[in-house]
Amino acid sequence: MSQPTHSHKHDHKHDHEHEHEHAHAAVSLHASHDHGGCCASEAPATVRLGAKASADARLSRFRIEQMDCPTEQTLIQNRLGKLAGVEELQFNLINRVLGVRHALADDKAIVAAIADLGMQAEPLDGERAGAASIPVRKHWWPLALSGVAAVAAEAAHFSGMVPQWGIAGLALLAIVSGGLGTYKKGWIALKNRNLNINALMSIAVTGALLIGQWPEAAMVMFLFTVAELIEARSLSRARNAIGSLLQLTPERATVRQADGQWVEQQAKDIALDAVVRVRPGERIALDGEVVTGQSSVDQAAITGESLPVEKTLGDKVFAGTINQAGALEYRVTALADNSTLARIIHAVEQAQGARAPTQRFVDNFSRYYTPAVFALALAVAVLPPLLMAGTWFDWIYRALVLLVVACPCALVISTPVTIVSGLAAAARKGILIKGGVHLEGGHRLDYLALDKTGTLTHGKPVQTDFVPLKAAFATHAEQIAASLAARSDHPVSQAIARPALEAGDALLEVADLQALTGRGVRGSIEGQVYHLGNHRLVEELGLCSPALETQLDSLERQGKSVVVLLDASGPLAFFAVADTVRDTSREAIAQLHALGIKTVMLTGDNPHTAEAIAAQVGIDEARGNLLPADKLQAIEALYAQGHRVGMVGDGINDAPALARAELGFAMAAAGTDTAIETADVALMDDDLRKIPAFVRLSRQTRAILMQNIVLALVIKAVFLGMTFAGLATMWMAVFADMGVSLLVVFNGLRLLRK
Repeated sequence: MSQPTHSHKHDHKHDHEHEHEHAHAAVSLHASHDHGGCCASEAPATVRLGAKASADARLSRFRIEQMDCPTEQTLIQNRLGKLAGVEELQFNLINRVLGVRHALADDKAIVAAIADLGMQAEPLDGERAGAASIPVRKHWWPLALSGVAAVAAEAAHFSGMVPQWGIAGLALLAIVSGGLGTYKKGWIALKNRNLNINALMSIAVTGALLIGQWPEAAMVMFLFTVAELIEARSLSRARNAIGSLLQLTPERATVRQADGQWVEQQAKDIALDAVVRVRPGERIALDGEVVTGQSSVDQAAITGESLPVEKTLGDKVFAGTINQAGALEYRVTALADNSTLARIIHAVEQAQGARAPTQRFVDNFSRYYTPAVFALALAVAVLPPLLMAGTWFDWIYRALVLLVVACPCALVISTPVTIVSGLAAAARKGILIKGGVHLEGGHRLDYLALDKTGTLTHGKPVQTDFVPLKAAFATHAEQIAASLAARSDHPVSQAIARPALEAGDALLEVADLQALTGRGVRGSIEGQVYHLGNHRLVEELGLCSPALETQLDSLERQGKSVVVLLDASGPLAFFAVADTVRDTSREAIAQLHALGIKTVMLTGDNPHTAEAIAAQVGIDEARGNLLPADKLQAIEALYAQGHRVGMVGDGINDAPALARAELGFAMAAAGTDTAIETADVALMDDDLRKIPAFVRLSRQTRAILMQNIVLALVIKAVFLGMTFAGLATMWMAVFADMGVSLLVVFNGLRLLRK
C-alpha cells in the first residue's frame, strides 16, 4: 500500500535487438525533404527552421485552402525557410492551417511568400485557428468541357476525316480547360526543384504534344484531373472522420446567471465553475460535474460505449455527449478549448505527425526512387536512338509513358490514408492512439502485462474485515488507521479511511508522515510513531509472529489485501480489503488468449491476492509483492526471452514498466489529462476489451498496408515491363498509376467501416 509515484512518460524506448521510434503527441522534427509523391502523407506537425529563437517571436496562423498534402507543405517549408526571422512552422494538413512562429514586424512578408507559390494565405485569429476548413466548391463545367474535347480529339483522330490542326485545337482546348491547374502546380514545383506528380505529369503531357500525340496528351490530362478529383474526395473522407468530431459540441449552452436567471451563451465564452443546464435530447456543451438531476448519457463519442451511462450528483459529464432521459445541471470543469473531446481531437491530429515504420520506409524509398525514375526515363529517350539506332519518336514516347507509370503516387499515398483511417476508427471506439507508430506496432505484441488495481479490478476496494489484536485499543486503533490512511490517495488506503469519513468521525493530526514505497506509510500521532502497511512491511520491521502470519495468510488466500497497524511494541490491529473484478476483464483476457497473446499480472499486492484475482479472470501468470523497479525487471525479463510486451496501467503509476514496454496502455483516460498526455494508447473508459479490439485493428491495419504496398509495386512492375516492350500507351499509364492510387485509397478507407 504505497502512494502512487507520479512520473512523466519516457521520451524514447528500445529493446535489446530492435529500436523503435517513440513519437509523442507534440512532435517536433527538423525539416524533412519531400519525396516527390502524392498527397496525404503523414508529415511532421512542427518544423523548426534555422532562425535563432527570439524573445519577441509570436505565432501567426493562416488558412491555406491549397495546402492539403506534403507537396504543398514542402514548397511552403522551403520558401518560408528563406525568410529571415521565421523560426518554426506548424502544419495542420487536416484543417489546412499553417502556424508560423516569427519575429517579423507583420504578416505581409509571409502572405506574399506563400502567394509566390500560387497559394492564398488567409490570416486567422485565435478563435478560428482550430476550426475545420470548409473546402472551396469548384465549377464543374471546365472539367466537363475538357472531357468532351478530349473524347472529340480521340474520335477525330480515329475517323481520319478531321485535319491535324482541328485535332490539335480540340486537344489544346481539353488541356487548357482541365489541366491549367496541374501545369501551374508543376511549374511551381520545377522552379523549386521538386519532382512531384504535377511536375512529372506536366513534362509527360508537354512531351506528348511536342511529338504530335495530340489526342493522347488531351486524354491523359483529362483522366489525370478526374483521378485527382476522385482521390481528393476520398481523402476528405479520412480527414472528415476526425474533423466531424468538431461538430459534436454545440456552440451555445444555457448558463445560470448571478441573479438566478438562465441565459443562452456561446460555449467558448462560458467560464469555469459556471452552472449549465442541459435538457433531455440535447448535447452537452462542456466538461463538467453534475450538481442537480439524474439522467442517462450517451457517451459513445468519447468512450465508444454502446450503452448510455447513468449520471447523478457528482458524476462527470463530457462535451459532445448526449443527455437522454432527464434534465441535468452541471458545474463546468474545463473550458471549451480544453474539454476531453477537444484534447482527443488535438491528440489524433498530432498523432498523424508520428510516422509509422512503414511510412518511413516508403518515404525513404520514394525520396530516391523518383529522381532515379526521371533519370531512367531520360536514358530511355536518348540512349537507344544514339547507341542502338532506335527511332527517336518511339523511344521518347516510351520514356514519357515510363514517367507516368513509374510515379510513386500509389505507393506514397497507401500508408498515410490507411494510418489516418485506423486512427479515426480507433477514436470512434473510444481508443486514443498517440501515433501511427503505435497503431502499426500493436500487431507485434505477444505478451501483455497488466496492473491489478484499477485495471483488472474496479480500483475501489472496500474494507471487509477489521481484527483488533488488543481489544481495549480497538476503537482508537480504527481512528489511528483512518487518520494515517486518509493522507494517502491509494485505493486500499481510501477503503480503510472511508468508514470513518462517511461516519463523520474526527481524524487525528498526523506529523512527520512518510510514504514507504511498496510497503505503506509511517507517521506520528500524539507523539507516538505508527506504521500502517502490508505484510511485507511487518516482516521488514521484524514484528511478524507465527500467529499473525497464520491469520494474514488465511485472508490473503481469499484474495484480500491485508493492512496492519503497528506501533513500537508490535501489531495493534489489521484490516482486510477486497477489490471486485470488472465484468469485462474475464472476456478481455479470453479474447487476448484467442489472439495468441499471453498475459501476466504485475501487482504490489501479496502473491495470494494476485493468484486469486488471476484465477478469477484467467490470466496465465501472476506476480505479487512487486515494487515499481520489480515490475520493470519483469518487463525486461520478458524482452530477454524474445517477447514483444505491452503494459496496462493507469497512465500515472508504474511509470518505469509503462515506459519500458513496447506499448503503454492507460486505463480510464476520459477526463484524465495525464493519461491522455503520457500513454501510447489511452482507453477512454474502463473496458479492457478495447485492448484486443486495438490489437485486431492493428493487425488489420498492418495487413492493409502490406496489401497496398505489394499491389502498388507489382502493378508498377508489370506496366514498366509493358513500357519497355512498347505495349503500354500513355493513357493506359494514367489508368495504371491513378487506378492503383484509387485502389489503395479505397482499401485503406475500409478501416472506417464498422
